[in-house]
Amino acid sequence: MEKDNSAAKWDVQLRKGTLDMVILAALKGRSLYGLALLNLLQKLETTAITEGTLYPLLDRLKKEGVVSAQWVQEGTTRPRKYYSLTPEGKAKLNILTERWRKSVSDMEFLLANPGPATF
Repeated sequence: MEKDNSAAKWDVQLRKGTLDMVILAALKGRSLYGLALLNLLQKLETTAITEGTLYPLLDRLKKEGVVSAQWVQEGTTRPRKYYSLTPEGKAKLNILTERWRKSVSDMEFLLANPGPATF
């Protein structure tokens, strides 16, 4: 008998659809270097991604102007590239957050009210 992996498939699809919001939310109010951001996302069950996903995504968000990057020298270690939200990134996060909350609200309604309904 094959193990049902529908939850894992759901997580992958959900993650794909929300990655921009996940990155922007993780950077809200702070700057993080890439590895710290990756470690944060990997600690959360539904946001765990790989370096191969994170860095191209950060580059795309930087090109879109919603994330900025700055090299910072910390002591004698090699410099780290810190990412933070731009004003455009904050605005995009607000829009995505609003849509996310509406989507969750709509889903909660459907889960609480299954079956045919008239409006």
